[in-house]
Amino acid sequence: MRTRRAALRLGAAMFAALALPRAGTAAGGATLPRPASLAAEIERAVAGGKALVVMVSLEGCPYCKLVRESYLAPLRAGGQPVVEIEMARSLPLVDAQGRASTHEQVVRALGVRVAPTVLFLGRRGAEAAPRITGMPLPDFYGAYLQERVEAGNRAVSG
Repeated sequence: MRTRRAALRLGAAMFAALALPRAGTAAGGATLPRPASLAAEIERAVAGGKALVVMVSLEGCPYCKLVRESYLAPLRAGGQPVVEIEMARSLPLVDAQGRASTHEQVVRALGVRVAPTVLFLGRRGAEAAPRITGMPLPDFYGAYLQERVEAGNRAVSG
């Protein structure tokens, strides 16, 4: 497991060194809420007719920072429910079905192996739109994200 994390961090650092264009990075570094209950967050989002956007991150991941600050924080500021859970943390978290768990266990149960991964969850934690795994072409990331958010929201409200 340590080797995989080290490889992910090295790859992420190399990618970040390429000086990617940033899409409006928030001053001071934006943060996203880390929920105590995924079930409660999903319930609130669905009650508002929206999918819950969940970013799975890894501490120290520059791709995660880019996605968080440039795309997800502005999305959240615009009214879309967005939270963050961490891959390698044993912080307590109630899962989508209401069972006591941890961030790490929920990430594993969701089958997430790459950070960042962005999920769009609807009723009972079902994926309401296809997830975005990793950091595909930064020039198009905003468009991919918007397309998935809209699809997730349609699935939840329809």
